[in-house]
Amino acid sequence: MEATPQAQPLNYQSMNMSSVPQKDTSDVESIDHEQSTQETHPNLPLSIDKKKQLHEDQKSITYKRYLPLLILNYILLFVGSVASSLLSKYYFIHKGDSKWVSTWVQCAGFPVLVIPIFLPTILRYTKRKPFTDFNLKISVLSIFVGLMLGVNNFLISWGVAYLPVSTSALLLSSQLAFNLILSAIIVKQKITFSNLNCVILITLGSIILALNSSSERPQGLTQKYYFIGFFCTLGAGLLFALYLPVMEKIYKRVYCYEMVMEIQFIMEIAATALATIGMLWEGGFSEMKNEAENVFDKGPTIYWVTIVSTVITWQCCFMGTAGMVFLTSSLTGGICSTALLSMNVLGGVIVFKDAFGGFKAVSTILCLWGFSSYVYGMYIKMVQEKAQKKKSHESSTELIPTGNSGDTH
Repeated sequence: MEATPQAQPLNYQSMNMSSVPQKDTSDVESIDHEQSTQETHPNLPLSIDKKKQLHEDQKSITYKRYLPLLILNYILLFVGSVASSLLSKYYFIHKGDSKWVSTWVQCAGFPVLVIPIFLPTILRYTKRKPFTDFNLKISVLSIFVGLMLGVNNFLISWGVAYLPVSTSALLLSSQLAFNLILSAIIVKQKITFSNLNCVILITLGSIILALNSSSERPQGLTQKYYFIGFFCTLGAGLLFALYLPVMEKIYKRVYCYEMVMEIQFIMEIAATALATIGMLWEGGFSEMKNEAENVFDKGPTIYWVTIVSTVITWQCCFMGTAGMVFLTSSLTGGICSTALLSMNVLGGVIVFKDAFGGFKAVSTILCLWGFSSYVYGMYIKMVQEKAQKKKSHESSTELIPTGNSGDTH
């Protein structure tokens, strides 16, 4: 005789859970499928979107190496920005007079980028092979932006040649106003009180500087060339402001720092090609040898040390800028770069004895004030985002009861 089924204790595990909302695992299953497919067929090409799913996004603040990478790039930006500005001015102060040489050294150090591109693969940090994620569109964009960067470098060279380093640095801060507008148009940057306040303060500092800048024109420099340097610097600021959001637009398709350096590598090859054409048109690299031996008043050894040091420090500057844009945003990268201009001002005063009157003091204070305002706004935003993510994570990990707490006797 069959035993009559006994009532079982209520257990949520044995219940039909179809009525309970379940976490959608389709994305996870898709990723697992892609990983399995890639391991079985390693030569099968994947789209960049699929690769972004398969790899941990290094732009995420939850990525364990995000903060160290951010700090490293800001150090590169800090060292590169201050040192390259001072070295470029040093070149012109000691009778160096080639604008194309000054332009060429800003991008000729691109072979240095081979280190961050290939080192992760050599150390087996990643299985990704360098330049494997490139397509025609990214390559063409990189070349185009590289040519734009080459023009920007040339304008900076004219500005540094004719202006005191402190004046040049503070004028470049005007790029923030352009940066905010272009970022809002190109990458839909949200305009908040903190970033608008920062832009207004720093731009106001540049206007104050401009009102009294002609009074410190370098000795022997005509008013014509002074204003050429003045407007070339403003033009460089505009191009740099355009460069940053365009790069952010490109980086939206990028998931790893190595690919950022690969894009930078192609860009700087294009910028170097443009500068090399200018060098050949002006007299070729033989002109550098003549300049080292007969023009530069510190002698050939110091000349070549200056050239090599400038090449390396400019690479540090561009690597840091690219990393900041990738890890944060174009506006943040621009603001961090602008905040360092006050250090360039102080460097020009300390190293080259540039005048530091009341106008520059007010401009520097406004620059630091604006930067501090923006950093505080970013801090509040990060705290809110972390709190929101924590709350979301806690709600998504609530356990469904599985014990016998609901048993009936």
